[in-house]
Amino acid sequence: MIKISFPDGSIREYAEGVTGYEIAKSISERLAQDVLACSVNGEIVELNRPINADASIKLHKWEDEEAKHAYWHTSAHLMAEALQELYPGTQFGIGPAIERGFYYDIMPPQGVTIKESDFPAIEKKMAELVQKKEQLVRQEISKEDAIKLFESMGQHYKNELIADLEDGTITTYTQGNYTDLCRGPHLVDTSAIKAIKITATSAAYWRGDEKRPQMTRIYGISFPKKKMLDEYLTLLEEAKKRDHRKIGKEMELFMFSDTVGKGLPIWLPKGTALRLRLQEFLSRIQKRYGYQQVITPHIGSKQLYVTSGHWDHYGKDSFQPINTPEEGECYLLKPMNCPHHCMIYKAQPHSYKELPLRIAEFGTVYRYEQSGELHGLTRVRSFTQDDAHIFCRPDQVKEEFIRVMEIIEIIFKALEFENFEAQISLRDPEDHEKYVGSDEVWEKAEQAIVEACQEKGLPAKIEYGEAAFYGPKLDFMVKDALGRRWQLGTIQVDYNLPERFELEYMGSDNLKHRPVMIHRAPFGSMERFCAVLIEHTGGKFPLWLTPDQAVILPISEKYNAYAEEVRAYLDSMDIRAIVDDRNEKIGRKIRDNELKHIPYLLVVGEKEAENGEVSVRKQGQGDQGSMKIADFAKNIAEEVSEMINKW
Repeated sequence: MIKISFPDGSIREYAEGVTGYEIAKSISERLAQDVLACSVNGEIVELNRPINADASIKLHKWEDEEAKHAYWHTSAHLMAEALQELYPGTQFGIGPAIERGFYYDIMPPQGVTIKESDFPAIEKKMAELVQKKEQLVRQEISKEDAIKLFESMGQHYKNELIADLEDGTITTYTQGNYTDLCRGPHLVDTSAIKAIKITATSAAYWRGDEKRPQMTRIYGISFPKKKMLDEYLTLLEEAKKRDHRKIGKEMELFMFSDTVGKGLPIWLPKGTALRLRLQEFLSRIQKRYGYQQVITPHIGSKQLYVTSGHWDHYGKDSFQPINTPEEGECYLLKPMNCPHHCMIYKAQPHSYKELPLRIAEFGTVYRYEQSGELHGLTRVRSFTQDDAHIFCRPDQVKEEFIRVMEIIEIIFKALEFENFEAQISLRDPEDHEKYVGSDEVWEKAEQAIVEACQEKGLPAKIEYGEAAFYGPKLDFMVKDALGRRWQLGTIQVDYNLPERFELEYMGSDNLKHRPVMIHRAPFGSMERFCAVLIEHTGGKFPLWLTPDQAVILPISEKYNAYAEEVRAYLDSMDIRAIVDDRNEKIGRKIRDNELKHIPYLLVVGEKEAENGEVSVRKQGQGDQGSMKIADFAKNIAEEVSEMINKW
């Protein structure tokens, strides 16, 4: 008999070789029906995998991310099986589960291009295969046999993957006539896959290398119930409407130009105004928390990044070095702001009494991204980080973490990202060798992060082995209006850069010590944050942030001059207003401007011109009546002040 431990602390005894399914069935028939996968000693495995020794187990239903992963991973294999039948001779690359659904990278047979019009046929074939309730059979296989197997199938890409694997670690999964190289995990069989949708195709370089063949990436999603799929498709349609690229173009926020260069965003006047207001908001909060603003160059000497280690890490992902006419002089576009800030710290001696030193910068950095990876503002080659670095004593780490968490909380609440959680990334407890810094300072920092989250009442998921080599970190995940998760704010502890740059402070013991360096970016990057904000709000920004707070609508050309007077007055009161002086009926103007999400529509005609008034309509609330221009301006100013000052 073996002992099985459950998440609630209870322990049951089972016969050796018991499976996750049998354990679920021993608890209840209903649980056995609902469970899709299980974790044994923290590893996700199939429900029919025998357990031969004492172990801890967790059973996963659809609601669990682990279950979805196994479900969508199996769906990727199912899609590959369908593609194999529909397009004999297809070469297969990799087919993982992703956050929402799955994809498979394939090389279709010569002359075949898979288009959107082919999606229904793929879905139909997948549904036909599901009816067969094919079991996924796992097999451990030697490297030699694996090579022979996939060679016989003509799967050259699979053999390239096998070449990088160690003998004794290779497994295959077979369902029906389809066999795949895979580590798993999967469902026991395909019968649970009830609703299927192929969603998109794109190009993807083999193994992410632009010099390698370009494959076709086919995306899909699946669910245990058709209702779930219908809800997802509705969400997808809403997401398309909220696409930041679409809204950004309609609202004239930003643009891209291949002539300027791929992945290099150009902020238009309205987008620039929005972005600057975000920066001003954060700057005002940072000042309250004792940060000093700095500006550093967009380039730095190669040696700076060699010292920091960024050359080794980002070298291949950086733009080519910039050589000057001076012999041996070489510069790089900066991939990170941190080395510059280290040099600011190093420029003068520091005492323990002066710490923490907090320096902040809206610093633009440059990293090369493959053309196929570029996506609107979320993946670019030039982006601005709301970067700050805190140099502090080890005993100050917890307090500084709490202070940064407060800043992030203010930002999220001000922008109505009310649903957020944190992930604490700690060292691998079994392998301390790959991390810099002593065990003592690591333990203190890790404990400080955990305690900081507890004190702030912030639910935090702990992930072991996910820490950076230079220190533990805390990442903030927010859910937007569509329920999508985004990583935005981050706080990271760093023992590496202070060591590399030989940073010091004089301690109370009159000895020199290394400061701890904390990296933090509440927005992450201005570009990505703005993209998420656009999609979260659907372009309906808070009044204090929106590019145009009011639009003035003259009922005829006769009142255009008065409309301009109103705009000029509002401008003098720092209220952003535009005039719609098109020769259109007032009803058409109202409808058009409501679609532009402008908060206030100000209609002006004879009565308003005579009385120095505006007729006010509020977005989503309709007619608010007439009022003096000065009163309207006062109301707007008070509304904005309340929004930005309550934090």
